[in-house]
Amino acid sequence: MQRRVSFLFITLFLGLSLFTEAEDLDVRSRSAILIDATTGTILFEKNADEPIPPASLTKLVTMHIAFQDIAQGKVHLDDVVPIPRSAWAINQSWGSSLMFLGPGQRVTLRELLLGLAVCSGNDAAVAVALYLAPSVEAFADRMNQEVLRLGLTHTHFVEPAGISEHNVTTAREFALFCRYYIAEHPEALEAFHSVREFAYPKTENVAEAYKDNPRTIVQTNRNLLLDTLQGVDGLKTGFIIESGYNIALTAKRNETRYLAVLLGGPGRSSLHGGQIRAEDGAKLIEWGFANYKTLYVPNPPLPQPRIWKGTINKANLVVSGNVTSNEPKKLIFTVEKNRGQNLQQHIELFEPLIAPIDEGTVVGQIVVSDETGILQQIPLTVKQSIPKGNIFKRIIDSVLLGLSNILKAVGLI
Repeated sequence: MQRRVSFLFITLFLGLSLFTEAEDLDVRSRSAILIDATTGTILFEKNADEPIPPASLTKLVTMHIAFQDIAQGKVHLDDVVPIPRSAWAINQSWGSSLMFLGPGQRVTLRELLLGLAVCSGNDAAVAVALYLAPSVEAFADRMNQEVLRLGLTHTHFVEPAGISEHNVTTAREFALFCRYYIAEHPEALEAFHSVREFAYPKTENVAEAYKDNPRTIVQTNRNLLLDTLQGVDGLKTGFIIESGYNIALTAKRNETRYLAVLLGGPGRSSLHGGQIRAEDGAKLIEWGFANYKTLYVPNPPLPQPRIWKGTINKANLVVSGNVTSNEPKKLIFTVEKNRGQNLQQHIELFEPLIAPIDEGTVVGQIVVSDETGILQQIPLTVKQSIPKGNIFKRIIDSVLLGLSNILKAVGLI
């Protein structure tokens, strides 16, 4: 028997929702999701597909575009970035979060990214966008091209700061984006998103006439859980009236990292709404750590199964889905907190394997069990396509396969 699945689609886009919804979790945000950031497994969701403006969570996508350009050598963290008039703090919308950019200042791309991550500066978002694209609209086009490339069809942006109610996402899609962001830019958590406070402008940022009194403003990170919840090291909060109080939150303890996205949190004021947002986030993250964990299992040696009636007699297999890129490679999946003791694993092949077989066809599985029962069944696929052999090869293998079946039937093999 041969089975084909798109395991990458399942794990990266939909996620594996293996567990029942925690009905006793009183999450006040309109929309929420909790996933294992390593495996993509969905542990909890509430209205996760409801479209809601991301507010300043938008700035994570802006930072992602910047990190991409840095990785490609197009720009560098220590570049001095021009501050156009449209990026000055005094020219931002009323009520904006600000880094307090102004005329005559000298600012680096690194400082602007800290202004995005810590201060949530709308002025910093405009400055970054105009450094990486000819216009704010062109930068928004880049953002939309990127989220479409990632398969996020219900996420769309019209500007890079998150001030517009016409930006839109869902908790599910933004969690998938954040999972990708963390995997692509793991250094960003420590260098930017877990930074507690940011002071700007400093003496080196202002013109000579202001160096004796640069009027430095110290702002603290709006993620209240950085100092109150174990393991939290990111990512971003957001608020506009049209969305309510939002947060993308991640925390790591030992080898387990969880990622929560909550959108549409209630609140009568920034203090009240921020507290509810923090309580919802803490509740989800703590519930995840209390009930589940990420399990790492050594990847067993893979067989080279017999292929009948093909151009080759043996196939190379690969593990599909949750495998680390670290050496030695390991199988990774999410289990209940009390599972995973006395692990055993064995390989099942769906024999006989008869050509033609396309690359990616599932031809077996690794079955991982503990003392309670089966934990995971991980697909094995062929590494390359195997076409049919010529007529003589097919005839010979038909005879040999028939003989093999007879010998198995009488117990000789």
